[in-house]
Amino acid sequence: MSGASSATSRYTKLRERFDTDVFNCNWRDVDVGAKREENGCFVDLFSGAGGMSVGFRSAGLEKILSIEINPFASATLRRNFPESLHFERPIEEVSNDELLSAIGAREVDVVCGGPPCQGFSVAGRRMADDPRNRLFIEFCRIVELLKPKYFVMENVPGLLTMQKGAVYRAILERMAEIGYPDASVRILEAAEHGAPQLRSRVIIIGNRLGRKNPYPKPTFHKETYRTIDDAIDDLADHPRDPVINHEWTAHSAAYEQRIAQVPPGGSLYATFRDAFKRQYSGVPSMTAKENHGGTHIHHTKNRVLSARELARLQTFPDDFYFEGGMKKAYWQIGNAVPCVMAEAIARAIASDIRQASGEEAPQASMIELLQA
Repeated sequence: MSGASSATSRYTKLRERFDTDVFNCNWRDVDVGAKREENGCFVDLFSGAGGMSVGFRSAGLEKILSIEINPFASATLRRNFPESLHFERPIEEVSNDELLSAIGAREVDVVCGGPPCQGFSVAGRRMADDPRNRLFIEFCRIVELLKPKYFVMENVPGLLTMQKGAVYRAILERMAEIGYPDASVRILEAAEHGAPQLRSRVIIIGNRLGRKNPYPKPTFHKETYRTIDDAIDDLADHPRDPVINHEWTAHSAAYEQRIAQVPPGGSLYATFRDAFKRQYSGVPSMTAKENHGGTHIHHTKNRVLSARELARLQTFPDDFYFEGGMKKAYWQIGNAVPCVMAEAIARAIASDIRQASGEEAPQASMIELLQA
């Protein structure tokens, strides 16, 4: 596979299937990186290291609180979001009274989060009774309690094919039951919103305002995608520096010689389908991930990517520090939501909030755009 042909999401066909329904979505123009304005507030559940929070904060929304069980990710959140409250414990142990006390009299604009859906089970109408669904049910509990104007649920594209689509349909049904009818499902590609990597994510949005759900229009296309070279080449010869998380797995001389034989797109291990692969130059990176202390191989160097390079691909700012050491930083970064994609989503929602309040003129609908 050439570098050019590698810059295509593996979920293109699945995405096209879900993009055929344009009637309950409002695709909005966004300007990622524009001047930050006050755009409401949000709560971040299953926060991880805070990729979603970074994006929403960059879009001008104020973070009220987050919930994350992992101690290293929690330390990262406390360091980088000192202005907000954080609960480091299982989400089911955070009571309604605690949440309402933290929110006070404020109206929450958005509740966002990515509840893990591995092991999800749907059996007739007994979805809420299955213990494997408890994290999603907790997400619903908090949404129902706080009654935000919008909710944003992020997950992997595989969610859409679980149990032949029964899982995502059950999710939409449950959200309708708690006051968010006509929630919609879309696959967004991070590279289309300025990330120098190919990373597709399912984004489910619902609102209780009776509006079409806002999604950000792509601002980058295959010909204009940001490349891995642009994102990390300045760090290629930078020495290890734990102060900025620029550390990578140590390699022996023999191991480096083995890496040197790996061509772009090839893997160091024949049995690993999607790990320790050498990146292509001139295109966005492959999906950033963590593989037990190892990441994909640098496109020009005979080493794996550093934690800071991985963070660049996820569009975390350079002053965002990950606590817990190199391996824990890898894990946090690899599991994060790309910040610029989160910002694009937040800006689309903020624009919709302003339009609903009469502060912003309506944008052209997708139907009007298709007929133009």
